Amino acid sequence: MQKNVGTWDALMRITFGLTGLAWSASRLVQRPVRLMPLMVAGLSAMKVAEGITRFCPMLFAMGISTRNTGPRHMNTLDRQEG
Repeated sequence: MQKNVGTWDALMRITFGLTGLAWSASRLVQRPVRLMPLMVAGLSAMKVAEGITRFCPMLFAMGISTRNTGPRHMNTLDRQEG
């Protein structure tokens, strides 16, 4: 399992995932039989897990990586020219 989630992306996934978990937990305390907070809790937990492991199955399936693997000072044209 290769990492395909960049650092900034991972931090955002963890932050929004924990926010979603907090929201869903507060809603489940008020009305435990609702479906929406359970769905948000599941999706938020998945985002937190993706942020921690830095692997996203959807990005892998599409062949996309948000991880910066090359040097920051070079752009695509510099690498092609030589």
